[in-house]
Amino acid sequence: MKTDILAKTVAQNAKIASHALYAVSSSERNRVLRHIAKSLVANTSKILKENNRDLSTARENGLSEAMIDRLLLNKERIVKIANAVKSVAEQPDPVGLTDSENKLPNGMRLRKVRVPIGVILIIYESRPNVTVDSAALAIKSGNCVILRGGKEALHTNMALAAILGESLTNCGLPKNVVQLVSTTDREAIRSLVSETDNINLVIPRGGESLIRFVTENSKIPVLKHYKGVCH
Repeated sequence: MKTDILAKTVAQNAKIASHALYAVSSSERNRVLRHIAKSLVANTSKILKENNRDLSTARENGLSEAMIDRLLLNKERIVKIANAVKSVAEQPDPVGLTDSENKLPNGMRLRKVRVPIGVILIIYESRPNVTVDSAALAIKSGNCVILRGGKEALHTNMALAAILGESLTNCGLPKNVVQLVSTTDREAIRSLVSETDNINLVIPRGGESLIRFVTENSKIPVLKHYKGVCH
C-alpha cells in the first residue's frame, strides 16, 4: 500500500475510533489500562523474542551501546512499563474537569471544561517503552493515538501494539484507538502530518532533525521541543 493511502486509512480509522472512545467513562478507560498492564507482563516472552530480533539487527548495523541500551527490554523493564501504565490508571481523570467558570452581566454562565483533543499522532525514535507510555496517556485522556516509532524497534513495537490492540478489543473498545504505523518510510510521516481532517495534534519526540522535519512539513498543530533544555 502506498504511503499516502496507508496514512489516510490509518488517520480515518483513528477518527472513527475517537467517536467511540469519547463516549467511554473514566472507569472503563482505567479498566483498559489495568488490562494492558497485566497483558504486558503475561506476554513477556513474546515481547522479549521480538526485542531480541531488533537487538540482533542493531548490533549487525553497528549501533552504539548507548543506543542498544535504549532499545533493550528485559523482564524488569517490562514490569516497570506495566507499573507505569497502572500508575496512569490511578491518576485523576482529566476529562470533564472545569478549569474556570464565569457569570456574565446578562446572567449567562460560561464554563471552560476539559475535553479530549481527538486524534494525536506521536512520532518518536528508538525507545520501545514510549509506545506503551504514549498509548496509556492517550487512553487516559480519552484520545486516540497513532504511533510511529523508529525502525530500530520495529518488531518490538509491533508486538507491543498487538498486545495493546488485544486489550482494547477484550475491553469492548475499537483496536484502532491505538494504531502503530509499521512502515519505516519517512514519506509516511509527510503523509500523516497532512491529514488535517482526521488528526488534531502531532507530537514529535526525538532528535532535532526529526523534530525539524515534522515541524517543517506538518499542516497540523505541532507540540514540540528542540534541544535538551526546554523552558
